[in-house]
Amino acid sequence: MTRPIIAAALAVALAAGASAQEFATQAGSAIVVDHNTSQVLLSKNAQVPLPPASMSKLMTLNMAFEALEDGRLSMDTVLPVSAHAASYGGSTMFLDPRDRVTVEDLIRGVIVLSGNDATVVLAEALSPDGTEDGFAELMTRRARELGMENSVFRNASGWPEAGHVMSMEDLAILAERLITAFPEYYPMFAEQEFAFDGRSPANRFNRNPLLDLGIGADGLKTGHTMEAGYGLVGSAVQGDRRVTFVLSGMDTEAQRAEESERIVNWAFRQFAEATVLDDAASPVMEAEVFMGERPTVALVTEGPLTVLLPVAGRQPIEGVIAYDGPLEAPVAAGTQVATLTLAHPGMEPRQVALVTATDVPRAGPLRRIQVTGMAVAGQVLGEAMARFQGDG
Repeated sequence: MTRPIIAAALAVALAAGASAQEFATQAGSAIVVDHNTSQVLLSKNAQVPLPPASMSKLMTLNMAFEALEDGRLSMDTVLPVSAHAASYGGSTMFLDPRDRVTVEDLIRGVIVLSGNDATVVLAEALSPDGTEDGFAELMTRRARELGMENSVFRNASGWPEAGHVMSMEDLAILAERLITAFPEYYPMFAEQEFAFDGRSPANRFNRNPLLDLGIGADGLKTGHTMEAGYGLVGSAVQGDRRVTFVLSGMDTEAQRAEESERIVNWAFRQFAEATVLDDAASPVMEAEVFMGERPTVALVTEGPLTVLLPVAGRQPIEGVIAYDGPLEAPVAAGTQVATLTLAHPGMEPRQVALVTATDVPRAGPLRRIQVTGMAVAGQVLGEAMARFQGDG
């Protein structure tokens, strides 16, 4: 039976929390995530599948980084440019079929120049059947494996095509992965210009409007089509904190830049970290254990528990634990058996896994007899009480 339990100790510890007024974004859809705590600070239509424009190039980059990690590509691998790749318009590296380009240059061409042609060259090299369509199917399957449930890819670059969609939540998942899983490649997202082979010098600049504002922005990708409007997947670091955000549906390039800067300033100014449990060994609660050598086992977090709290106002935060109990012995240490949900007005609930602190072996025969006897005695007493109350 699932048992929701109010964790009184945590509720007291969090009582100094506050309620933040939700940011009034002009974006049609948006999400803001605190990197350290994984807390969602803002969510507006974040799970709605929408045309992502060039922001979907981040998935192609993820696939390329994975290929670099497992050895299928190296930075100095030279790839040919197909006629199909060279045929793309929009943002390009101005490649033609006579070119042979290194993976490193292609990756920079995707990140800095948003090159549709560079994206397709990488896609065809990694596609199971050598085609962009085959790569798009591979991207969709990989997205599901990464927990991106609202993404379907029809091409590698985000070129407008029916059914090519991503949600802002999926883009945030992808951004967090690029930051965390590929620290050796992530610095390229902060590069502000890339003059490939001297071609089209006016096209050498990164389109991310936040990189030179001095607010800690270091990525990731802009996007724009007539259907999608102007969007941005961004991330910024200030002090020990990082925030990642995605917005879409802005009307102009200037509006996208202004709204992105507003979001970064809001996320850093209106929230501060607070440590609830600085020792992962501190028990959050004791869970009942059936037929164990001990009647209970301590439940703990998998690491120190830090939450992000609004800096203004005073409202308590509720901590609720849910678990299927009693647990049945034997119980192994480190097994996730419960979920702690932290919530308060104005913020998305945050779920934290609780795991068993120690092993609880199955009880020996004598202990099992004692436990069974106690259970039978309890049942008999309950039936007797019920008859007594019925006689009254």
